[in-house]
Amino acid sequence: MSEPHNTTLHKALFRILRPLARLLLRNGIPYGEFAELVKRAYVEAAIEDFPVGRRKPTDSGAAVMTGLTRKEVKRQREILAGQHLEKLEVLHTNRASRVVSGWVHDPAFQDSDGLPAKLAPDGVQGFSELVKKYSGDMPPRSVLDELVRVGMVSMDSDTGKVILIKRAYVPAEDSKEMLQFFGEDVSDLIATVDHNLVCGQDGGQPLFQRTLTYNNIPPEVMDEWRAHAAEQSQALLEKMDSWLGPKDRDVSGSQVDGSTKESFRTGVSVFYFEEAPSVEARSTASKKERSV
Repeated sequence: MSEPHNTTLHKALFRILRPLARLLLRNGIPYGEFAELVKRAYVEAAIEDFPVGRRKPTDSGAAVMTGLTRKEVKRQREILAGQHLEKLEVLHTNRASRVVSGWVHDPAFQDSDGLPAKLAPDGVQGFSELVKKYSGDMPPRSVLDELVRVGMVSMDSDTGKVILIKRAYVPAEDSKEMLQFFGEDVSDLIATVDHNLVCGQDGGQPLFQRTLTYNNIPPEVMDEWRAHAAEQSQALLEKMDSWLGPKDRDVSGSQVDGSTKESFRTGVSVFYFEEAPSVEARSTASKKERSV
């Protein structure tokens, strides 16, 4: 790796790690705990993603790649093996989100116009049946309470039926689900960037990756822009969901003709960002305003 490329990568890494460090400190994760996880990630990446021929690298080979000692590689590999034996659950799709997706796409829970129907709490084609079909063994009341808590459903005061008022499940701030989303969203982005950096070497096609950025927007525009960005992004995701959702086997309940039992996890992530002026920039702007 050339020095200029290395320097560019270091700058990019620092930019990633800076907000990550803020999140870790806010959640009480000290450096030592983070460093231990980094070692584990290095070892797993070396073993799983850099095979020697068709074989996984030995501890010695992984040690050479990672810069860790062979003893440390062995320790981390044994921890990883134990975790895999425990079959830790990875929630690629939150159960509440799966219930909402089934509600939106399954004709059994739609009205005559093809929209999510108002559901009775119990009974045939009721909310309890929806939860049983798309959320496994989760108690319907727990799922209902969660959807009410995040403002996705309401209860019709006259009929007692459950009404879907939002199609996109977004967990409450600082919740366990939000941290799971954080892990998935950031890892998906980094995996896409990594793919795009190397795909040309083997003739692969890059994955879609675009960002809209401006850096001199006046403060009085921001409220309107936030609302506009949220509205347009939600409309885009709902349009794509209408196309892709019915093709998901969990939603369709059937196998696509000619397809195998293999399953891809795929999607498009949209997120909004903004960066407030630094203290130094605000101070400079204040001085300019006073001089006028």
